[in-house]
Amino acid sequence: MKIGPIIQKRGASLSFEFFPPKDKAGEDKLIEHAMKLRELKPTFVSLTYGAGGSTQNNTKDLILHLKQKAGMVAMPHLTCINQSMDELKAILEDYKRLGIKNVLALRGDPPKGTERTTPGKNGRCHAKDLVRLASSMSGFSIGVAVYPEGHPESPSLEMDTLYTKEKIDAGADFAITQMFFDNRYFYELLERTGKAGIKIPIIPGIMPINDIVKIKNFAQSCGATMPESIIRRFDKTGSIAGDAVEIGTKVAIEQCADLLGHGVRYFHFYTLNRSEQVLRIVTELGLQNLGK
Repeated sequence: MKIGPIIQKRGASLSFEFFPPKDKAGEDKLIEHAMKLRELKPTFVSLTYGAGGSTQNNTKDLILHLKQKAGMVAMPHLTCINQSMDELKAILEDYKRLGIKNVLALRGDPPKGTERTTPGKNGRCHAKDLVRLASSMSGFSIGVAVYPEGHPESPSLEMDTLYTKEKIDAGADFAITQMFFDNRYFYELLERTGKAGIKIPIIPGIMPINDIVKIKNFAQSCGATMPESIIRRFDKTGSIAGDAVEIGTKVAIEQCADLLGHGVRYFHFYTLNRSEQVLRIVTELGLQNLGK
């Protein structure tokens, strides 16, 4: 199944993101939680790709497991930074041979210890270059990332919208947002992209909070605002993990309910390789009906 055309036709989707673990025990846990989430009948699942292609083999192996053994539509992330076009073309050809019809095309972050602005093997590679390459090979539905508050490196929201349109015009047919916690930014993104003539499905990326300190630091590093109203809800939990998960789950339910109320029918959850929170959020809101 090609994701872009299908979800555009349906006007709805449910999807989950996982990341490649560092060891076999972690992989077994990922598969365990993925199988639980399979019961929600997701439209597709995605698997991240380490900085500079550092998890390339793990990403491919797990994508094949999710596709062949779990029967899921599985989409690998692919980044172009620090990899040559020949290397990227070989990866895409390999995916094509294996029956993988979807890819999330990203510039990506450089490996730790290297400068963000250091050119890789492709020079200064951008996501639009990878989109153009994948599109030229035919057979792929191509997703891209979009940023409700603008990419941290974009000089303005206007320029961010321009860069977004460039990579979509290069051949992308759906987009997934970076995590956000204030829906106002998502609605403003839809308004900006709509005015720019962008008509592909834009899927909100939802990050359920299970550790407010870690998620707040992560949000800060990628330029996503964490509202004070949410932070205050965690002030009394201290180190009580169960309480933090309960609050984080309620926050995500409220966020998704508001999106539903505004007509949103696409949802992508950053699972952190867990299933409990997402299972509850999806079932309480009836989002499993969006998947198929």
